[in-house]
Amino acid sequence: MRHYFTVVSHEVRMLLVNPFTYVAAVLFLGVTGFMFTDLLEEYTRAPQELSPANGFFQMFWLPVIFMVPLLTMKTIADERRSGTLETLLTTPVSTVEVVLGKFTASYLLYLMLWLATSAFFLVLSRFPVDPRFFATGPLIGGYLFMAVSGLFFVGVGIFTSSLSRSQPVAGILSSTLLIGLIIGSNLVNGLEVFNHSSLQPFREILSYAQVFDHLQDFTRGIVDTRHVLFYLSGSCVTLILSVLSIEAKIIHS
Repeated sequence: MRHYFTVVSHEVRMLLVNPFTYVAAVLFLGVTGFMFTDLLEEYTRAPQELSPANGFFQMFWLPVIFMVPLLTMKTIADERRSGTLETLLTTPVSTVEVVLGKFTASYLLYLMLWLATSAFFLVLSRFPVDPRFFATGPLIGGYLFMAVSGLFFVGVGIFTSSLSRSQPVAGILSSTLLIGLIIGSNLVNGLEVFNHSSLQPFREILSYAQVFDHLQDFTRGIVDTRHVLFYLSGSCVTLILSVLSIEAKIIHS
């Protein structure tokens, strides 16, 4: 891992000069800003049981399904399209270092964008409103959830980027997998067919993968190690698959 930090530094610089990074940042802050504004309007119309942080993070999936693909689709797909990936791997840098470096750089930017949304709550705190608006538990739990779940989400983006030479294809694949992971698991778990006793193990697996349930636990201040393990193991699996995908394509090229 001697070249890991060199790869991370290079990838961060590449992300900062990539126009898709700024497109992702503008879209992300625009969508989250609209979500936050709409949320506050609901509070002005009628009292709500939950704090604004709960409502804000319940909509996390919307910015995630377009931000992650925009941040990750170029990472490996463009290297393969331009032929620079094979050149890079002829140097002492290993495939694992390349994948981990690209993953780390994308994840750091993902965290920075979510941290930028804390400015919404900071601005709100400047006005005299109900102190329940600033319940620290849901706020800290929500950001902790985004940090932990982001490991898996960004890993999915890196994996799909390793599957194709085309950035748009990688982006579409990433969005599709993220929608399936975040929303699809909820919908499938609600199907009556899984009420049959013989399918009970599948229901338990689907229940374990319920992303929205994980979020609710985090915002209630419950940090369940099973949820953390789910995202860490998911991240590891996607990164291992990314390494294997690159190695397989190099062998067959």
